[in-house]
Amino acid sequence: MDSLIDQFIHFLAVEKGLSRNTLESYQRDMVAYTTYLQDQGITRIEDSTRTEIIGYLLVLREKGRATATLSRNMASIRAFYQFLVRDKYIDKDPSIHLETPKIEKRLPKVLSIEEVERLLESPPVHNPAGLRDKAMLELLYATGIRVSELVNLDAADVNLDMGFVKCMGKGSKERIIPLGSVAVQMVRHYLSAGRPKLVKGTGDTALFLNHLGKQITRQGFWKIIKRYAVKANIRAEITPHTLRHSFATHLLENGADLRSVQEMLGHADISTTQIYTHVTRTRIKDIYAKTHPRA
Repeated sequence: MDSLIDQFIHFLAVEKGLSRNTLESYQRDMVAYTTYLQDQGITRIEDSTRTEIIGYLLVLREKGRATATLSRNMASIRAFYQFLVRDKYIDKDPSIHLETPKIEKRLPKVLSIEEVERLLESPPVHNPAGLRDKAMLELLYATGIRVSELVNLDAADVNLDMGFVKCMGKGSKERIIPLGSVAVQMVRHYLSAGRPKLVKGTGDTALFLNHLGKQITRQGFWKIIKRYAVKANIRAEITPHTLRHSFATHLLENGADLRSVQEMLGHADISTTQIYTHVTRTRIKDIYAKTHPRA
């Protein structure tokens, strides 16, 4: 079954344009599932049935896996069987009509505007690394792009004169996002006084470089934002996505329309963006409860 998995992953990479992380997730899920099938004595994928799929999900549940993990595995299994039917490896898809475990949507954690301002003011601007860090944080909050998109930006992807950034999102979809004046000023400062000192002659075209002159990684950025959160005395749990969530929520709180926010975030479905309207309503209720004299 390994060769079928390899062909499936190749299909997802070429036809669907999925990211490396997503492909690795699909591969892990399918290796685990086919290993389960072999443990059940099934050596040919065409001999598997809905009974095995349900049995596998029950095993995951018994191991204490979260509903989100079960849902992701079900999606991987369904995509795998659809591929096998499409390429005529099997005649019927045993995953049809099987329900995906319902996962409760958790509201994303966002920072207040005051907390964002403290975070953005934390990096020092008297050294190249500090200039880079401040430029990264300002650009992230100004655009709401994903951290993976941020670290993959090339220097040529920002047009400071026109005030926009071009990034490649999920499914290799390109989008153009406006840049605010503060972010433009900070990125320009970094490009003139910070990045030239980080290049190290490596010839790397990435916009944001580490101390070796190489493209900064997602893990590297995570450490950076955690460090500045402590410095800014922010007690809320911070992840690399926190500024993206805060960007969307603050836009909606200040009157931005949902479609525009969807476009800037690069969401294929507006239902994904609608989670932020729930966040906004929850925040309004909290403010009311804390400030109204008869609340």
